[in-house]
Amino acid sequence: MIHEVFDSASAIAKGLGITLREMLSPTITEDYPEAPALFQERFRGKHVLQRDEHGLEKCVGCFLCAAACPSDCIYIEAQENTDKVRISGGERYASVYNIDYNRCIFCGYCVEACPTDAITHGHDFELAAYDTSALIMRKEQLLVPVPEGAKPPVLRQPQQSGH
Repeated sequence: MIHEVFDSASAIAKGLGITLREMLSPTITEDYPEAPALFQERFRGKHVLQRDEHGLEKCVGCFLCAAACPSDCIYIEAQENTDKVRISGGERYASVYNIDYNRCIFCGYCVEACPTDAITHGHDFELAAYDTSALIMRKEQLLVPVPEGAKPPVLRQPQQSGH
């Protein structure tokens, strides 16, 4: 019985020691939103659809990211690139690319599955919304801007033959 009392007192003293040590250590406070938040390199924020150095989309509409997603939050519709319209470097491109952040668990499986590194995690973390439909991000919201000096994909007009 004395041994149990001694063990209990020892556990209480150990817990109080940890509490006192934490109380006396300096407080670490981030000045968010006044100062920008600091993230680790591996932080998984809002997804980003990448472009290549020529401004073409890297996504080739292969559906591997959607297949790897355990929460089924990625919706893609693919179309073929043509001579008149070249959107990506591959045969196809994603004409529709939606991510439903109501369902996304930020697991990173989509990033790992992408063979062209078209989808990555960004550092944007402010995704709160009052309306759940605002949490469905479309391709236009996820695409990075066209790189400096690159021309965005445009419709090429067929050449007119002179009559």
